[in-house]
Amino acid sequence: MSDNTGKIRVLIVDDSTVVRRFLTTVITSDPAFEVVGTAANGAIALQKIAQLSPQVVTMDIEMPEMSGLEALAAIRRTNPTLPVIMVSSLTERGAVATLEALSLGATDYVTKPSALSSVGDVEKDNFVRDLLPKLKGLGKRRTPATAAARAAGAPAPAAARPASVVPVRRARVDIIAIGISTGGPNALAELIPALPADLPVPVVIVQHMPPLFTRLLAERLGAKSAVRIKEGNGGDPVTPGTVIIAPGNFHMVVERAPGGGCQIGLHQGALENSCRPAADVLFRSVADIYGAGVLAIVMTGMGQDGLHGCEAVRGRGGQILVQDEQSSVVWGMPGFVADAGLADEILPLNQIAPAIVRSVRTGRDAARAAGGRG
Repeated sequence: MSDNTGKIRVLIVDDSTVVRRFLTTVITSDPAFEVVGTAANGAIALQKIAQLSPQVVTMDIEMPEMSGLEALAAIRRTNPTLPVIMVSSLTERGAVATLEALSLGATDYVTKPSALSSVGDVEKDNFVRDLLPKLKGLGKRRTPATAAARAAGAPAPAAARPASVVPVRRARVDIIAIGISTGGPNALAELIPALPADLPVPVVIVQHMPPLFTRLLAERLGAKSAVRIKEGNGGDPVTPGTVIIAPGNFHMVVERAPGGGCQIGLHQGALENSCRPAADVLFRSVADIYGAGVLAIVMTGMGQDGLHGCEAVRGRGGQILVQDEQSSVVWGMPGFVADAGLADEILPLNQIAPAIVRSVRTGRDAARAAGGRG
């Protein structure tokens, strides 16, 4: 909830005076926000959180005395649902630290310009376009950040029953396509390791992330999963039991391969839903290639990327699952699909992997019973 001004209360944490001043200017340029305080390190931030009750915190990672990761861990011990957005550098070191922060319960992240003293208008505009919607969406969030709560050791809430679903069909599943954003790395860290090594279909994923981050995410997931996981490259074959994650700053599609079968295609076409990669682009491509054999899954994330792609999947007879509101960090992407009446099932995160296995098995059993391919 906001204070009596109606503004979202933001605390800025960064050891750089220049960065604190820059973030204050950016955030207060939007009348929806009030910067209630700043802190030069994590220890001061903990004191100011108790004093000022911010609704959202922006947190630098590398700081003296108490780093952003240490401060985040301390915050999550006492306040598992306070939204914390990590502000990191677009470097491999920054990406590694950001993924670690997300695993510790950070709600989201943004990457800051590399040289604030000489930042150009385009770079500043891109940063503002990334940061402010996240602050607004998380500051006004009605549901708790259950992923962060679980990271802090809080028990997960009981799963809600789907509000409304279309009866599950028994079509054969030939590919699984996933669109996911805010809260995605933690959700994927629960979902992907639960898939069996002998999964007889490929999985393609759009996770909204910049370059470097997507490669490191694929490596982290691969270290704990039975299925093979990689960041996509143009020409990669799309094969059963392989999970391919779209690389940052590229739209990923599935296309026919010259020698038969299917392969990955990459391009840098216009942003869709302010995203590249975009789930809509991927979903349209798999609907064109696989038709009714698509199982599309839309998971936690801000905005409505995936909605129009799901319309294409449904138009070709494919199946659609969405993550439920209670287990999502932000019920934007899955909520839009559910509200449009496109979802076959609305499921909590811990039920999505079993649903994938069940749908794949059921479709093949039905095909065998009908005398077709198994």
